[in-house]
Amino acid sequence: MQIENNRVVSLSYTLKDNDDNVIDQSDDGSFCYLHGASNIIPGLENALAGKAAGDELSVSIPPEEGYGVRDDARIQDVPRNMFPAEQEIQAGMQFNAQSPEGHSIVVVVAKVEEDTVTVDGNHPLAGVQLNFDVRVMEIRDATAEELEHGHVHGPHGHAHD
Repeated sequence: MQIENNRVVSLSYTLKDNDDNVIDQSDDGSFCYLHGASNIIPGLENALAGKAAGDELSVSIPPEEGYGVRDDARIQDVPRNMFPAEQEIQAGMQFNAQSPEGHSIVVVVAKVEEDTVTVDGNHPLAGVQLNFDVRVMEIRDATAEELEHGHVHGPHGHAHD
């Protein structure tokens, strides 16, 4: 069976940046996704199409096919009073915010000053070349429920309560 749309794929992978720093890894095949449902970055999904269980590949994904290029327009200073008064705000903290289009986004505190907080709405891996070493562990057809919901259910996947 090959990887194609509407198949559930389990992977083992190591993700590194260009300086060979490990960013993330899953060695046990517990990372599962629904192929063709935009559950993973486009560059990796495209590289996996047509592969079979047991295949191994190394692929380098440019930012444009990963988490995007860094966009300085997503960095802004907001008044300190937009945050709870009792909460100590520190660089590196993450908060949910709303984009101008009304979408929920995660912002990271970049800098804290007395009256302003600088937040960055870029994904932490925006602008980073992503280097994957991947082994395809298992491929199966998605269930009707997984197709309807657009993601994996069951072992190693998402379970609804």
